[in-house]
This record gives sequence, C-alpha cells and structure tokens, in this order.
Amino acid sequence: METEREFTSRRFRNRTEAGKLLAKRLTAYADRHDVLVLALPRGGVPVGFEVAKALHAPLDVLIVRKLGTPGQEELAMGAITTGGVRVLNNEVIQALGISEGEIDSVAAKEQKELERREHLYKGSRGTPDVRGVTVILVDDGIATGTTMRVAITALKTQHPARLIVAVPVAPFSTCEELKKEVQEFVCLLTPEPFLAIGQWYENFAQTSDEEVCDLMERAARERFAGAAR
Repeated sequence: METEREFTSRRFRNRTEAGKLLAKRLTAYADRHDVLVLALPRGGVPVGFEVAKALHAPLDVLIVRKLGTPGQEELAMGAITTGGVRVLNNEVIQALGISEGEIDSVAAKEQKELERREHLYKGSRGTPDVRGVTVILVDDGIATGTTMRVAITALKTQHPARLIVAVPVAPFSTCEELKKEVQEFVCLLTPEPFLAIGQWYENFAQTSDEEVCDLMERAARERFAGAAR
C-alpha cells in the first residue's frame, strides 16, 4: 500500500493516476452495498471515477460553486451547493469590505451555473438519497477548504451513516481543520509550502463538461454490467 511518505517528493501524472492511488487507501470500502462515491465536478470526477471503479461502488456528483470575490474571482468568499446550502468565509468578506448585496449578486450568478451543471451532468436523475449510506466525497485536491466545507455541510443535513473525504493533495493545515468535520479524512500528499493544487500534477488540464458526462455514463454502464454478471 502507498504511504504518504512515498508521495512527498513526487507529483501525480494526472487525475486518473491520482484516483487509482487514492483508491488503494480506501480498499476497506470495496464491494459494499452501502457505499456511494460523490465527486465534486469538474476536476473531482476523473478522480472519483477511478475510486468508484476500484471499489465497485456507484458514482454520482455533488455540485458546489465557489463564490469568488468581486474583481478577484479566484479568491473564495464562500460557496453554494444544491439544496440552497451556503457557506461564507467571513474573514475574507470583512477584510475586503464586501457588502451583502455583492454577495447576493455573485451567488445568483453562480446559482444559474449550478443549475446548468445539474441539468447537464444529472439530467432527470435525482439527487441520491444518502441517509444511512457511507459517502466517500472526492475531489482532485483542496486548497482553502471552502468548497469542501460547503459540500460537507450539505451532506451532513442528509444524515449519511459515515462521511469520508478523500483527496490526492491538500495543505496540512486544511486537512487538520477538515478532519474534525468528518468521520474519516484520506489525503495522499500534504506538501508545505502548498502553493496550488495544480503544482502537484504533471498534467492538470481543465476537465471539460464533455469529459464529466462521458465518465458518468461509463460509470453507470460498468455498474450495470457488473450487476448483470
């Protein structure tokens, strides 16, 4: 089994490799009927696909949209997800003097994109029922933790039996904070200084909508084929 120590001097080739390596740390959840892998689109889906494939578990998506600060869209002041859950980073909001009106304006814009992705990625498929289910929440990495935190908050309201966060890479400090909010936290690489998620991948090309849809269809087909066998 790969250990964190073995990752400290290397990068992942791509999200596919990261997902395969992450799955090795989650073998205790293989071939169980109560496990669901939830990936955060878009970048988390290629990682989640490999995890779900290795564990013979169903794959679905949990769509979260970051709320970027006005003029600095990459800096998160919060995030929203399906079901109206909103988490705000009050430190950023207060430091930059962002008004409630500005927050609402950005949230309205991101809500439209969230709904577009819901329709595109899920179609008529409803939100999965996670009550009493072991959920493995996957992304391609964590930076500030805002996006993952809103995902955790949204899922907790649905009362899963067990909530596990699994990511290839994240800052050590962020891992320590998020560990307190879930039953299990799996991270392969915690580099310091962290810089950015993409620094720890040789290929970190943006995942397209088409790739997400293709992987979701493949996961469903393979799941169906496995059940038929």
